Amino acid sequence: MSAAALTLEQEVWRPRFNPWLIAGVVALAAFMEVLDTSIANVALPYIAGNLAASNDDATWVLTSYLVSNAIVLPISGWIAGKVGRKRFFMLCLFLFTVTSFLCGTARSLGILLFYRVLQGAGGGGLQPMAQAILADTFPPEQRGSAFALYGVTAVVAPTVGPTLGGWITFNYAWRWIFFINIPVGLLTLLLVNRFVDDPPYLSKLKAAGARLDYIGIALLTLGVGALQVLLDRGQEDDWFGSRFITTLVVVSAVCLVALVIWEWFQKEPVVHVRLYRSLNFSNASLQMFMLGFGYFSALVMVPLFLQTLLGYTAQVAGFCISPGGLALLFMMPVVGFLTTKFQARRLAAFGWFYLAFAMFISTSYTDLEISFKAAMWLRVIQSAGLGFLFVPINLSAYVGIAPEDNNAVAGLMNFMRNIGSSVGTSFVTTMLDRRSQYHQHILVNYIRYGNQNFQNAVDSMTRYLSKAGLGAHEAHAQAVRRIYARLLAEAGCLSYIDIYKVLAVASAIMFVLAFTLKKNEPGGGGEIAVG
Repeated sequence: MSAAALTLEQEVWRPRFNPWLIAGVVALAAFMEVLDTSIANVALPYIAGNLAASNDDATWVLTSYLVSNAIVLPISGWIAGKVGRKRFFMLCLFLFTVTSFLCGTARSLGILLFYRVLQGAGGGGLQPMAQAILADTFPPEQRGSAFALYGVTAVVAPTVGPTLGGWITFNYAWRWIFFINIPVGLLTLLLVNRFVDDPPYLSKLKAAGARLDYIGIALLTLGVGALQVLLDRGQEDDWFGSRFITTLVVVSAVCLVALVIWEWFQKEPVVHVRLYRSLNFSNASLQMFMLGFGYFSALVMVPLFLQTLLGYTAQVAGFCISPGGLALLFMMPVVGFLTTKFQARRLAAFGWFYLAFAMFISTSYTDLEISFKAAMWLRVIQSAGLGFLFVPINLSAYVGIAPEDNNAVAGLMNFMRNIGSSVGTSFVTTMLDRRSQYHQHILVNYIRYGNQNFQNAVDSMTRYLSKAGLGAHEAHAQAVRRIYARLLAEAGCLSYIDIYKVLAVASAIMFVLAFTLKKNEPGGGGEIAVG
């Protein structure tokens, strides 16, 4: 069937039920899955203690899920085209729900990791299929609003996850972070079966048959799996100082390059790499990668800063960053409405400009004296502009794309965001360590004996501690230790500021690139603007 005929048929087809009802159902499934990528973070020490494992081994609970999730994302479009999108969505939802129950019943770390791999595989199909269903369910003029609803699941759930996970683990048990998926999953499964339908063009594509590309799947599994593991474990294993990480880098690079070459010449590729012939889609993919990079960098940094340098508990740090999620929740529908009035690329440009400004502001207000209220508002400022990126970038990715490629577009865009998130997290942990060492090396020159300012500070602190009841020798030693501890904290704070500077510059570059995206008719979804 020709692309023109498919496009015409898609324009005529409309779902049997209210599109917003369908949107709520699929968004609930996606929200549940995205929540599971972060809800286990704060529960790792409890999992390790309960299953008699080390904290280092327990981190594989996160890594195993992310690896299988990342492998399924880029091939989800191909699978949906061959078995049917609704069937694939329900299969993923069923697998995710069942394995959530199994994760909660695991009695050893090895069994839990096995179930997490299966859970990640099931969850990997939920995000892109939810987005693809929304793209087909809504007419082009409402697609921006639909993506705004999906954006709530994609960018708000990671903010809610750690706070909710901490509350559940503290008040009940870590197993309940998995058990809570069961009623939601079963309800969503019933609702999807009742309300969601595949458009006619998918049935015709499915009827075309399928040839399983074993080589492509093998290259994808090895390449993406190795990439995800090295990003997650790289800093902990000292990157290229580790033979294990170096091996993963080589395996990932070779397999991913070979994957692109192999898939380029396949008639039915499992990963639709030929979409990247479109400069517009490549640009949108890069911007989605950078959105995941910037969003998760800040999302990881703020709680770390509050806990390691300001002494906040995980729960209080969660309360501090939660208002940022509320700001996103408010902004998403606003941006969805604005997509009917302004070109997507202009909204994306504004979003990058705002984000660059927010990161620049963060460099001025990040210090060791910042209050809880100031830190909370700083996170709100950082988060508020993200809605201007997620929705417009997704809309731009569909400009000029035929309906039969909607599944592939959704899978690749979600894959780029997830990989960007992993790279951003790895970047933050590495940069914090390296830049903190650098600033410590610079600052230590100011606390040498013979430096009058240092000597005055030690003498003043010694007198204060002596008045508090310490002996002269102990007071002097304690004064030196306190000043050195303050130096380490200042070095750490400067490393956070350095990362904010990098994010500000990266956002400024993306601001320029946003104007190179193709024009679209406001409210017209994927139509290319004339003139």
